[in-house]
Amino acid sequence: MIQECARAKINLSLDIIGRREDGYHEVEMILQSIELADQLSFERSNIDEITLKLEPSTVEGADLLPVDDHNLAVKAARIMFERFDLNGGVCIRLKKFIPIAAGLAGGSTDAAAVLRGLNRLFELNLSSDRLRDIAAEIGSDVPFCIDGGTCLADGRGERLTQLPPLPSIPLVLIKPRGAVPTAWAYKTYDSDPSDEHPDTKQLIDAIKLGDVEAVGELMFNVLERISVKMHPSIVECKEKLLAAGAFAAVMSGSGPTVFGLVRSLDDTKLIAASFNDPNLAVFATRTI
Repeated sequence: MIQECARAKINLSLDIIGRREDGYHEVEMILQSIELADQLSFERSNIDEITLKLEPSTVEGADLLPVDDHNLAVKAARIMFERFDLNGGVCIRLKKFIPIAAGLAGGSTDAAAVLRGLNRLFELNLSSDRLRDIAAEIGSDVPFCIDGGTCLADGRGERLTQLPPLPSIPLVLIKPRGAVPTAWAYKTYDSDPSDEHPDTKQLIDAIKLGDVEAVGELMFNVLERISVKMHPSIVECKEKLLAAGAFAAVMSGSGPTVFGLVRSLDDTKLIAASFNDPNLAVFATRTI
């Protein structure tokens, strides 16, 4: 049996440059891996089928996830079996810890973990570059999730430039109930583009210097203003995080999850405990 850890990601920044001829958006993002992660295990089977089994989870909606090709993890496995003519089948077990439809790349990171896991299980010896090429066929966030870390992502999000790792930063994540459909957020942005954009170059310079305070000041997500229209609670979550002691806060991806940068792990526990609301999922974690 092979096991893989599928880490969530946050957006330190998200900018939309324009619309591409292929229908995707040209984006520029700083992506960061965090400790919060799903857990997957892989076991070979003599039956020629790909089976995904969901382990019991406290994540809302985890038991309702599809276990067929509508799940990116199964889609990733099918590509690997067909591309490399793998014999037999595989049983994949998935335990969700990352909230669903949260802007944290939960489905994408599971797909990336499947690519890594099958690479090991079937001893394919594929390089990370090769895995990222396959990952780009599955979704825009999947290539980043192969190795994670701190990256500039551009193109439609699949082109990656590795950046120096940030110091470990304690985080508190707040995920309101409900979702913001990514396609809706980008389409709405097209009709109401932002006049304000992140200074990506300056943010990269702050990352290279390891200046966490400057990173916090420079975090910005152009979709936040859009997603607030569907989830006004995003603004309230940001305000509460800052009032409780986070020194910076921003929405991740298309939302609705908001994360706050915190100065110590002890503070994350205190801040997380201050959110006593059944409509919010709260996580104390850190960058990694």
